[in-house]
Amino acid sequence: VRLVESGGGLVQAGGSLRLSCAASGVILSINSVGWYRQAPGKERELVASIAQTGTFGRTMYADSVKGRFTISRDNAKNTLYLQMNSLKPEDTAIYYCAITSEQNYWGQGTQVTVSA
Repeated sequence: VRLVESGGGLVQAGGSLRLSCAASGVILSINSVGWYRQAPGKERELVASIAQTGTFGRTMYADSVKGRFTISRDNAKNTLYLQMNSLKPEDTAIYYCAITSEQNYWGQGTQVTVSA
């Protein structure tokens, strides 16, 4: 399984970015797909996720990004997206996509930098 993120970059506060995560390989049982981020000196945190079991398709967002970020997926393209609007300097971090199953899979990360 391989996950490749793209779409990061430098943007001014108030701007937007869309992150993409292209997935390849086969996973038999997926619990969720999602985006995490890790800022310098901080622990990795969950930003948004889509459940793939239980309440299938249910989305979850961290309180800090609710109303600004939107997670979505294109099954035909095996791609996960994160639309980020109204970006703030505190959103600066490395963003990772992840698939959780019996084994968790991570991408290499993409840097998002928001200038004040």
